[in-house]
Amino acid sequence: MRSNIKLSIAAAAMLAAALMLAACGGSGGSSSGATGAPNGTSSTPDSLAGQSITLYNGQHEQTTALIVGAFEKRTGVKVKTRSGGEAELGNQILQEGSNSPADVFYTENTPVLEHLREQNLLAHLDPTVIPARYNSPQGNWVGISARVSTLVYNTGKVSGASLPSSILALAQPQWKGKLGVAPSETDFQPLIAAISKLDGAPAAAKWLEGIKANSKIYPDNETVVTQVNNGESAIGLINHYYWYRLRDEVGKGGLHSALHYYAPSDPGNLLNVSGAGVLRSSSHQAAAQAFVAFLISREGQEVIAHSHSYEYPLRPGVAPASGLRPFDQLQPVSITLSELGDGSASLALEQKLGLL
Repeated sequence: MRSNIKLSIAAAAMLAAALMLAACGGSGGSSSGATGAPNGTSSTPDSLAGQSITLYNGQHEQTTALIVGAFEKRTGVKVKTRSGGEAELGNQILQEGSNSPADVFYTENTPVLEHLREQNLLAHLDPTVIPARYNSPQGNWVGISARVSTLVYNTGKVSGASLPSSILALAQPQWKGKLGVAPSETDFQPLIAAISKLDGAPAAAKWLEGIKANSKIYPDNETVVTQVNNGESAIGLINHYYWYRLRDEVGKGGLHSALHYYAPSDPGNLLNVSGAGVLRSSSHQAAAQAFVAFLISREGQEVIAHSHSYEYPLRPGVAPASGLRPFDQLQPVSITLSELGDGSASLALEQKLGLL
């Protein structure tokens, strides 16, 4: 579903250091443009019909294809999609700079967008209906959907009652050889950042050392959930939606795993947000802004809710897929997206400990 090359855009911070040490999909244009009606109903000027934009897509391709199809039908704007790992695409934007062909960047996580904002590569967006806590405080990117960090466990190897309420406990010796992780995933760095924010950088380093000692390393979260379900690992760190997708793939008879949620105040109970931004260099600002407006419109959010992506739409009043834990019952740890930063410190720690 995505590339296995997972250099977090945190890597941008370091590849910006490498590509710009040396630093780690329009050109020139204004940042004004229509986005849609203030109530998010995705009203798009007729003058946009026939235009085209290039979307750099770091989100899951199947969901994005449904969104793009609905947007093209609604607006008459053609979307050329280039999909890949969000870190790859973010690093590509850094290299391309003002010559990037990308008009919009749609990601699984916000650190990559935050890094591009820091590099002054994102345009300002019109006001959004998405709650402010899920958006860039500076107004350069907007949250689209969310998922929560969880623990998946093999029901034949461990009982739910034996699982810890804190992600910190997974660094303890009793979990040695039982844990599966994908440290190169861009979902993994926010966990390190959350622990560092709540308990300090030394605690995050100690936790990561324990995780390294206890874990079998996998290339991605899809592999983590598959191998836990198969029994190769007893437990695994994932976001909730990977398990629901696996459930659909293997069916009831092939399901040998379940989800475990951490305590509300725990750094492991972290809400990760996908987002989107418009490139300042885009020469199709109005159409690009209209696409982002569609993502957060009721129509766009309903596409996400019914796409079997099993992510939570962030627009108030749009219900997620049936069967998910209700959004208001997740009670994620109280850390803002801006406090998670651009991921560079987490990536540096992983590299220092040899996890990447």
